Amino acid sequence: MTEKNQWDNSISFIFAMIGAAVGLGNIWRFSYVLYSNGGGAFFIPYFIAIIIMGIPFLILEYGVGFSFKESFSKILKKIDGRLEIIAWILVLFVFIVVIYYMVILSWDLVYLLTSFSFGWGADTAAYFTNTVGGSADLAKGGIFLVPTTICVILMWIVLWYVSHKDVEKGIGKVSKVLIPALFIIMAIIVIYALTLPGHMIGIDALLRPKWSMLLDINIWLAAFAQIIFSLSMGQAIALTYASYLPKASKLTDNVLIVVASNSAFEIFTAFGVFSILGYMSLNSGMALSKLVTEGTGLVFIVFPMIFNVMGTMGRILAPLLFLAILFAGITSALGFFEPMLSSTSSKFGLSRKKTATILSIVGCIFSVLLTTGISSYLVAIIDSFVNEFGILLLIGVQCIIFAWIYGIDHFIPILNENGILKVGTKWKFIIKYLLPIALFVMWAYGIFVLFTSSATFEIIIDLVIIVAVIALGFILTKLSPREAESE
Repeated sequence: MTEKNQWDNSISFIFAMIGAAVGLGNIWRFSYVLYSNGGGAFFIPYFIAIIIMGIPFLILEYGVGFSFKESFSKILKKIDGRLEIIAWILVLFVFIVVIYYMVILSWDLVYLLTSFSFGWGADTAAYFTNTVGGSADLAKGGIFLVPTTICVILMWIVLWYVSHKDVEKGIGKVSKVLIPALFIIMAIIVIYALTLPGHMIGIDALLRPKWSMLLDINIWLAAFAQIIFSLSMGQAIALTYASYLPKASKLTDNVLIVVASNSAFEIFTAFGVFSILGYMSLNSGMALSKLVTEGTGLVFIVFPMIFNVMGTMGRILAPLLFLAILFAGITSALGFFEPMLSSTSSKFGLSRKKTATILSIVGCIFSVLLTTGISSYLVAIIDSFVNEFGILLLIGVQCIIFAWIYGIDHFIPILNENGILKVGTKWKFIIKYLLPIALFVMWAYGIFVLFTSSATFEIIIDLVIIVAVIALGFILTKLSPREAESE
């Protein structure tokens, strides 16, 4: 680890970690999950999931990265040479996340540029389907959505430009600008939303507790899944970022700052989202339940429809919202890109600049292939499979590797050296027993649902991903490492 490949201080690391955690899911997924899983009652499993999963596992990742000061692939190879392939399989899955994530960001960039003229027109659903995100009509798979294709190339250029620099000058510097800007923009949107007539209709619907749902296992699975994907757990992002930390860093304290920032942001944002939905419900006479939808439907169809009827403020809020999504997405994409960049550069002795260039070209090509007339359909298939099959399983595998094969006691002195929060017996129990069991139960349930509800085309895509990732993981493991070249 060279000095120039380190954070200058913990502030850069904290902003980068917040940037990796606070992403698109915090803006458009959490409010829907909260609303559809018991309202106010959902906070009970949500905070339990943070305490017994989010914080303990992030502490483990910080401890591993800081202890080894190596890329993820080298860490597993040092523990046991036979484990290296697991590292490559995980970073490949996370690299796939970058590929489709950049497509979603390209949709947002199209909307950001369109928001100044409201070019989406009155029929916002038709605009998204025909111009930006496509549909599930396989007959349109050979047609490229040109605005999306152009914007995805632009987004990859931005990602390359930031990532090819040393971490402090690239990711660190950008995160320290974009994260405060993101929080300020979102504060403006939410505070204004809370002044809209009808905002309490939305907030009441969001927070009204359905206590009986606490007896439903699905609300608990939803809470744990939200924490896993909201905090980007187990994707080697925290581990890789922590490997760049300077000496005497307060690891456990940093975990609490990142987790608190992430949760505060998504809860705060949910108030804004549902305040705006409440306003639309009051003005249109449409039941709020008809407006509530998850993900892209909410941001790219429902919200533009709302902005259309808001008048002057809609012209101000629309660009702000899409700019906030862009900032959140860029900082998260940098995090998703880093594990593959770090592992590839480390193993093959390539400079960071050369590795970032090669991976950006490869990633951009695959992202462009996802900008056809079935863009949103393909992204949804890949997103569901990569997260529920690949990443979820590999988080559980990491618990076993670091806690059982390597030995969790190795990390405790390092974690307790400088931080106020100390770890011990309870933390060891969670990592060694509770977390692996919970993760494998969630994985088994998710796979059952995934494959029993998937169409033939979707299963084919899933199988192609499995074969490609395992084959590439095997090849990358077997290739001989090289000495590092000079920057």
